[in-house]
Amino acid sequence: MFVTADMLADQPFLAGLTEHQLTRLTPLTSRTMFHAGNRIFRQGTPADQFWLITDGSVYLDHEVPGYDNFVLESLRSGSVLGWSWLFPPYRWHFGAVAVTTTHAITFNGALVRALCQQDPALGYELTSRFLGVMGERLQAARSRLEDCQRRLGHHHDEL
Repeated sequence: MFVTADMLADQPFLAGLTEHQLTRLTPLTSRTMFHAGNRIFRQGTPADQFWLITDGSVYLDHEVPGYDNFVLESLRSGSVLGWSWLFPPYRWHFGAVAVTTTHAITFNGALVRALCQQDPALGYELTSRFLGVMGERLQAARSRLEDCQRRLGHHHDEL
């Protein structure tokens, strides 16, 4: 099944984009499924795409030497997964693993970057939205780390 502009319009991350903008994005997409337990990407590896989760859940994690990967956030249907494809050096800052069978719309990062250069209004819209996602993810990571510090009995002044 192909991705349609109507399917993109139903995604919260793309809400408010014009029909023309959605139509331009549509050919840069495909449908993807990740089985529960499958790693979607690893921290530090090349980042060349992003996903809009339509069903399922994904953990964002961070590699901590000597420990299991540290889960920073759980993403669910309606979430965007991946922003590292947008900014050099195009490497994942975190990792991601499917928690449940997850369906998503995949976007080709290089083609979306090229489209954003051709269409500055769309580029501004997408960049602004991804900057919002980055801010939310960094705040979630900070909150998760603070929770862990509290559980371990550490205080901010000890850092």
